[in-house]
Parts: sequence; structure tokens; C-alpha cells
Amino acid sequence: MHESPAASTPYEVLGVSAQASDEDLRRAYRLKLRKTHPDVGGSAAQFHAVQIAWERVGTPEGRAAYDRTRFGDPEPTTDAFRASSTPGSSSRSSPTGLKTRMHGHPGGQVRQRYLTLIREWAGRGTVVDDPYLPSLVRSAPRGIRHTLAKALAEEATAHLVSGLGIGFTAWHDVDSGNGSDKLDHVVLGPAGLFAILSEDWGGTVQLRRGELVGDEVPEDDDPVHSFQVSAKAFTRLVRVRFTGLIVVVPDGAVDGTPTVPKRGRHPMVIVVPRSRLNGLLRDGFPGMDRGSFEKVFELRSTLQNGIRFVAS
Repeated sequence: MHESPAASTPYEVLGVSAQASDEDLRRAYRLKLRKTHPDVGGSAAQFHAVQIAWERVGTPEGRAAYDRTRFGDPEPTTDAFRASSTPGSSSRSSPTGLKTRMHGHPGGQVRQRYLTLIREWAGRGTVVDDPYLPSLVRSAPRGIRHTLAKALAEEATAHLVSGLGIGFTAWHDVDSGNGSDKLDHVVLGPAGLFAILSEDWGGTVQLRRGELVGDEVPEDDDPVHSFQVSAKAFTRLVRVRFTGLIVVVPDGAVDGTPTVPKRGRHPMVIVVPRSRLNGLLRDGFPGMDRGSFEKVFELRSTLQNGIRFVAS
């Protein structure tokens, strides 16, 4: 499994620049170790992250090896960051067979945004021969790395959804109708209609008071609120109602056991690891009725006629 492009570098974890001296690096490590220790109010996850960062760059040999892969020598392959060949990667539907009916271009808009940002960051007049070169990706600012990580997350979700079967239909990169944010995925099946947000911040997250929080999630970011606003705009535009809203993150990124909130007036929001997504889409939320075949067929026609896609 490849490390997320959004994951903090060892230097970012320790709070120093990549050009810091060995002595400054050592001093920063000791300071971070004290501040993040669980006995003084830190968290076990932060404390462990500091230890891992020091293991990677704490010795001259280890630091040199890390810097070579980050700034200089390319790794054997850049395929980990390239677009996957996911069914439904165009605006036309894929051949059905036993696969999910797929429409749209998963991750297309975000990947184009990454390409724009990485070239702007590299500088005017600089030719970026390979925007997915691992050493280039790792040296980019965190915001740009997160953009690539999100594109990869959307593609990974689409790949999973494509295997659900012919009883399901999925639309990707859907215009929500609110003029800005899109819906990453809209999935219809016997268990209901779901909107899905695919994310990867490179660290653990948890749902707290209705919003996602985590060490790697910017404080001014409100992904769940933005997701809900987009979903609400979409339902008004197409005149449908979502069974639930699902936030999908990489396995290991959910801090704690995912729980299903109590049912209310608004669609429920649940955060799940990637490996549990298809089970949730097949079985639905606990205690919720499954729709009839006729209702699903009718809803699919409504969605097919009403959905528009964002430009890639």
C-alpha cells in the first residue's frame, strides 16, 4: 500500500524545514516528544507520529535516504499517483455485464486541479515533464498533495463501487447545482440513494459534533457541512431525497469505531473506512427499509434525466 500524498512529511511532523541542521532537527524532535506525550496532554497518535518521523530522518544515513527519494532520485515507478483505469471514466456509461452502471469521470475535476496547482507551484517557465514524479509530489506544499490524494481517493471509491453489480447505478463528479462544490459520487441501489464524499487527509479523522476533525484536517475546513450543503442543493435540483450521506476515508484513517447516528429530519452522515463501503451500500443503514425494484427503476430514470456533470 502506497503512502498517501497528503501525509505529513517527517519534517512537517517535527515542525522544521527540510533544510534544518541536524542539531535543530534533534532539538525539534525532543521538544515535540515532550509536547505530544500522552502524560502531558498529548495524544498517543501524535506521539507515535513523532517517533516514526525521527526514525525516518533522525540519523544522517536515514535522512539522506529520505531526501533522495523526496527531492532527487525518482522511485522505480510513478504509477501510484497516476489516474486509474476505472470504469465510468468518461461521461458515457460503461458496458454493463455484471458491473455497476457507471457514469461520469471519477476524480477528473480534482486531478485537473492538481495538475494546474503543481505547475503553478513549480513556477512560470518551468517544464514539468512528469507531474506525478514521487520526488516532485513529496516536495510540494501540503495543500497540493492533499488535492492529489483526494483525486486518488475518488478513483479508489469508484473502483470499489464498480464491482457492486448490475443492481446499482453510480454517477461521479456530479454537479450539485449550488454553483461551487460538486458531489463526488451518487450511488443508487436496492438499499437506497446515497451521496458519497471521498477524502484522504493523510491522517486519522473522527466525526465530532457533526464535523470531521483530525490533526491533518485544516481548522478552517468544514468538509461535512459543505457536503451537506451540496447534497441539499442537489436534492432540490433533481427532486430526490438521499437515504444517507457517506464520507469514505482510507482504511486505518477512522479514529474509533464508526457509528450510525439517530435518524432525524436530515439524511444521516456516517464516516466509514474504504473496506466497509460496499457492505454499507448493499445492506443500507441499520433499521432502514429497502426500496422495491420498481421504485429503484423509477428513481434511476429521474436521476438519469436530471444529473449533470462538472467539467474536468
